Amino acid sequence: MPLGDHLRELRARLLRAVLVFIAVFIGSLFFYEELLALVMRPYNDAREVLGQSVETKAYVKGATGPLLLQLKLCAVAAIVLTSPYWLYQIWAFVVPGLHRHEKKWSRIFAAVAGPLFLAGVAMGYYVLPKGLEVLIGFTPAAMENLVEFGEYFSFFTRMLLVFGVAFEIPLFVVMLSLAGVVSGKTLGKYRPWIIVGTFIFAAVATPSTDPFSMLMLALPMLVLFLAAEILARLIDRFRGRKRAATEWADDELSPL
Repeated sequence: MPLGDHLRELRARLLRAVLVFIAVFIGSLFFYEELLALVMRPYNDAREVLGQSVETKAYVKGATGPLLLQLKLCAVAAIVLTSPYWLYQIWAFVVPGLHRHEKKWSRIFAAVAGPLFLAGVAMGYYVLPKGLEVLIGFTPAAMENLVEFGEYFSFFTRMLLVFGVAFEIPLFVVMLSLAGVVSGKTLGKYRPWIIVGTFIFAAVATPSTDPFSMLMLALPMLVLFLAAEILARLIDRFRGRKRAATEWADDELSPL
């Protein structure tokens, strides 16, 4: 396809994605209260656990704060809700340029990546109240903790995004194994360093500083890495058998 046709196709797909985003964004405005309750639930759970030990209150800053809060919250909700559609548009734009075997593995990647990301987001949402409880718990007894919603919402989205992306890393390891870049034997050799690196990554990546959040990110990642190593070894074994069968066939045909 000529470059001009590629650019026109890209423009058309981007326009479709933007129109769907705008429609879902407008629809999200009607469910603002429900979305706000969903975002505030981890903070309210942490405040309930803290009880009277720490006085904490959420607030919105500035005259334009409430409006910006509503727009930002609905925009993030629209991005998440429309992600299957705009991911499909990216997929549909890229797939025609792939070979047949590349399309097969990329379909597997697309099928597994979404559920893994959602599992990571769900884990982050589950861990968030405990992280907030620990962080707010450092407030001195003589002081009141005021949580500005803009900062809290940024913390909320970073936390969920980190967990979601972290759950994708073992999948990339499997894809590298399928591509022949990494072998299962190599992963087994460097397993101790992978374990140490996973805990370091979890400690650095989590926005909260409590050890509970770090462990809740590191432990599932280690399980996924172990599963990735097992799959990589199975892939190596299958590739070895296929290579041996090919060499045997070549030896059988060589006298001819």
